[in-house]
Amino acid sequence: MSKEILGITVKKDENFSEWYTQVVQKADLADIRFGIQGFIVHKPHGFSIIKKIYEYLEYEIDQQGHQQYLFPIAVKEENLKKEKEHAGFTPNVFWIETAGTEKIEERFALRPTGEAQIYPLYSLWLRSHKDLPYLAYQSRISAFRNEMTTRPFLRGREFLFLETHDVFNTHEEALKQIKKDLDTCKRIIYNKLRIPFLYFKRPQFDKFKGADNTYTPDTIMPDGKKLQVASTHDLGQNFSKAYSIKVKNKEEKEVFVWQTCFGPGIWRIMAAIIGIHGDNKGLILPFEIAPIQIVIIPIRFTDKKLESKKINKTCIDLEKKIKKNYRVKYDNSEETPGFKYNKYELLGVPIRIEIGPKELKNKSVSLVLRTSQNKKIIKINNLEKDSIALVFQLQSLDKKRFLTKIRDVERLYLEKIVDNLRRLLEL
Repeated sequence: MSKEILGITVKKDENFSEWYTQVVQKADLADIRFGIQGFIVHKPHGFSIIKKIYEYLEYEIDQQGHQQYLFPIAVKEENLKKEKEHAGFTPNVFWIETAGTEKIEERFALRPTGEAQIYPLYSLWLRSHKDLPYLAYQSRISAFRNEMTTRPFLRGREFLFLETHDVFNTHEEALKQIKKDLDTCKRIIYNKLRIPFLYFKRPQFDKFKGADNTYTPDTIMPDGKKLQVASTHDLGQNFSKAYSIKVKNKEEKEVFVWQTCFGPGIWRIMAAIIGIHGDNKGLILPFEIAPIQIVIIPIRFTDKKLESKKINKTCIDLEKKIKKNYRVKYDNSEETPGFKYNKYELLGVPIRIEIGPKELKNKSVSLVLRTSQNKKIIKINNLEKDSIALVFQLQSLDKKRFLTKIRDVERLYLEKIVDNLRRLLEL
C-alpha cells in the first residue's frame, strides 16, 4: 500500500458513491482493472473477509443437516428453458458457442443460478419419500449474468454465490425450511455481522423467477438505496413438475415433490459491511471477521538503537503470545507510526497496540480501539486477560453502533413509505 493512495479523500455523508469506490480500492478489497466490465479481482484482504462470511453461513447450514456438492459451471440450454417462468433468465446469460475455432454442437450457458443445472439430476437421484427431506447446497462458486450496470460487491457479471436446494414430501415441511433460512439470516447476517435489516415478502412481480413466493431480508445503504442481502424461495411444485422430480409416497403412488432454495448474497453482505459500518477513515470490521484483529505498532527512534532492539523483541514476543487466540500482525516496516495508524484504520483493524519507550519503561502497552481513539494503558503481564476484556468492550461498542444503524434503517424505510404514500395521493 503506497503513500500516494492511502486515505479517503471524501466524506461518507457528502458523497457516498465516491466514498464507497475509494474504500473498495484503497482498503485492498478488490481491483477493478481486470479489463472486462463486471469482472473484478478479489484481493487478499477482501477475500479473507468473504471467506469468514462463507464459513459462518456454511457452519449454520451444515448444522441443519445440509450436505455440500459441486456442480459444473455449465447449464444445458434446454434445461434452462424447461420451467416457463424461470426461462426469463435466458436473455441475461452468457452463452458458450465455440470451442477454439469450431462451433460446438449444442451451446450451453454459464450458470446464472443453480436450478436448471441441479434439478435434472434430482429427478434421477430421488425415488422414494424415504429419500426426503433432501438438504444440499453448493458454495464458494460463481454465478454469471449479463448485467449492464456493475459495481463491486453490489452488482457484477460474475459474482460469488452460495445456494441451498432442498426437497420435501410436503409443502408444510418446505415452509418450515424457509423459516429456518430466515433464522439463519437473523443469526449470521444480523447478529454476527451486525447488518440491520427488515424482512419482506416480495410482491409477485418482484419474486424469483419460477417461485411461488420469495422472502428477503433487506437493508438500506447510507445513500438511501435498498439492498437485498439474501433471499429464500418457496418453489412449490413448479420445478418438480418441469423437471419431473417425483417420488413414491407411502401408498406407492408417484407424486411431485416440494422444493425451496436459499441464497445468502455473499457480495451484497460484503457491500453492506463496507457501506453501513465504515466511516471517513475507511472500513470498520466486526471483530470476528477482521483478517487482522490486532495490529502491533512499534514506536522507535533511530538514534536509540539499543532501545529500538528491546522494543522490537517485546513486540515479537507479544505477537507470539497473542497469536494463540487472535489474528495478529506485527508491522515492523520502516513506515512512520502515523502512516501505520492511518493504514490499519483504513483496513478496519479493530484493535491497535502501540509499544514505545514509555511503554517499554513501564512494562506496558497502549491499546486503541478502531471505534474509539482513547488509549488504554495495560501492563504486559495482564495483557492476555485484559485483551479478552477489551474484545468484550469492543463488541459492546459495536452493539451500540449496531443499534444506531438499526434505527437509521427503520427511519429510512419509514421515510420511503411516507414518500411513496405522498406520491400515490398526488396521483
